[in-house]
Amino acid sequence: MLPVQIKGLPEAVNAVFPKTLTQPCIVHLARASLLYVSSTDVKGVMATLKRIHPSATAEEAERELDAFEAARISRPPLPTI
Repeated sequence: MLPVQIKGLPEAVNAVFPKTLTQPCIVHLARASLLYVSSTDVKGVMATLKRIHPSATAEEAERELDAFEAARISRPPLPTI
């Protein structure tokens, strides 16, 4: 597995080793997801993401994600620009 933190690195490695898997860093994924979260909701969203990530099984992570989605559905949708 190769982390995708340096632009162009995955492409260069895949040119030599075509079967290389790339995986985004979980920290960068979490931080990028916060771009779409209201500043008043950041703490709650991060607390939920911290419960999803260390799940021991995929089923446990799914349950945490479902609980997160259910909590988010109860809020009114954000206006689109």
